[in-house]
Formats: sequence, C-alpha cells, structure tokens
Amino acid sequence: MDLVHEINSGNRRALARLLTLIENQDESGLSALDALYPRTGNAHIIGITGPSGSGKSTLVNRLALELSGRGKQTSIIAVDPSSPFSGGALLGDRVRMRDLSERPEIFIRSMASRGALGGLARATGEAALALDAAGFEIILVETVGAGQSEVEIARLAHTTMVIEAPGLGDDIQAAKAGILEIADILAVNKSDKPNASMTANALSAMLEIGEDLRKSTGEDEPHWRVPVLLVSALNGEGILELTDEIGRHRDWLNANGEWN
Repeated sequence: MDLVHEINSGNRRALARLLTLIENQDESGLSALDALYPRTGNAHIIGITGPSGSGKSTLVNRLALELSGRGKQTSIIAVDPSSPFSGGALLGDRVRMRDLSERPEIFIRSMASRGALGGLARATGEAALALDAAGFEIILVETVGAGQSEVEIARLAHTTMVIEAPGLGDDIQAAKAGILEIADILAVNKSDKPNASMTANALSAMLEIGEDLRKSTGEDEPHWRVPVLLVSALNGEGILELTDEIGRHRDWLNANGEWN
C-alpha cells in the first residue's frame, strides 16, 4: 500500500511519515503531496501568533479541545525555535500540549523553524496542505513567537489570531506597524491579570483610529471589524466566545468571496 493510499485511508502514521519527508524536502514526500493536492482546499487554517510569554501554547491547547468537542477534526502545527546546536526543535509546545496526546481526533506536529524568519518553518505551508488533504477540518498553526516582525502567518492562514497579554508593553506595540496589523482577531490572554482590561481598551482604541482613517479616505468596501476579546487560557474563560468568533470570521470570508 503506497503512502498516498494509506493517507487517504486515514492512516495517521503514514501522515506522520509524509510530514517528515516534507520537512526534509524528500522527493518522494513532495511527489506524494502533489498526488494529494486535489484533496486540499477544505480546511480552515487558523494562525496563532504573538509575543513570547503571551500564552499561545496554552490557548492553542484550549482551542483544540473546544473545537474537537464541537466535532471538528483538528490538527496542530506547533513551530518551535531550533536548537543552535542540533538544529532540531526544542519541542516546548509539544510538552505543554501533553493532555491532547490521548485525544485521537487531535493530531499534533511540532516543527523546527530551522533558522527560517517570520515565525514559521520553511515546510509549514506544505505541512498544512498535507493535513488538509488528510481530511482535517481545522489546522491550528502556532508560530515561534519571535515578536513584531512575525507576519508570515497571514499569508498562510485564513484567520490570523494575535495573542497579547498585559504587562508585555502592549500600548507601545499597538502603535507600531507589524504584527497587530495582520490580526483578524485580537485576544488579550491572562484576563485574570491586572491591567488586562486596560490592554484590551488600548488595542480597541488603536483599531478605532484605523476605522476613522478608513472613513476619512472614503473607503467603503466591505471589511472585517477586528474584535478584541478577553480570554484566560489557564482557566478557560472566554474560550467559547473566541471559538465562536473564529467561526464567524470563516462565515464572513465565505460570504464575501474571500475564502481560499
């Protein structure tokens, strides 16, 4: 039984082998991906990015549990920083997602960034195609968390979620060009911390300035209004609303002809 047929039959081990071949740019893996390509185009790719310390991995964990609980076949690509010595991933994200390992409906793949800039690994896009072809409805892609220049995820994802947290210099970051400009959803994590509401208000104010500029230029094309949500990945607060907002964004993309 060849690799393509095994993946089409739902063999997860075959999928893991394909992802390894893709990461290594092996010709047999790339040929298998070409054969699987007609099965792609159905998954909702959700990018999760934001500065280190904002709690991305814990939030991805919560989202995966909520999405799978809603009957969605869910996969995760967690891009970890590469070791400067071995070149491999440090696998910190996989460690924080241990409670997902016994959920057969959730597939997790850690990838080393291998020196690639922008928060993704070079093979992340191809890996997402493989997961799409394998029938996953949701693909959560967690970036490295390098900071302000980490915007490559916006080119890959249908929905880009930027995670912020109080105490990380959010007011200053909000005023800068870069990562906040790619957000389809802004989530202020650690909502139980002091100043969380202040951070959310600062982000909302920056978005309002953008809306005012849009109106002043006479731009009236339909556009998505970026929501700012308070969540706590640690205790699960706001996760239902965040998941609903992801679905609402997909519906908006479909309604406005911007899907795929």
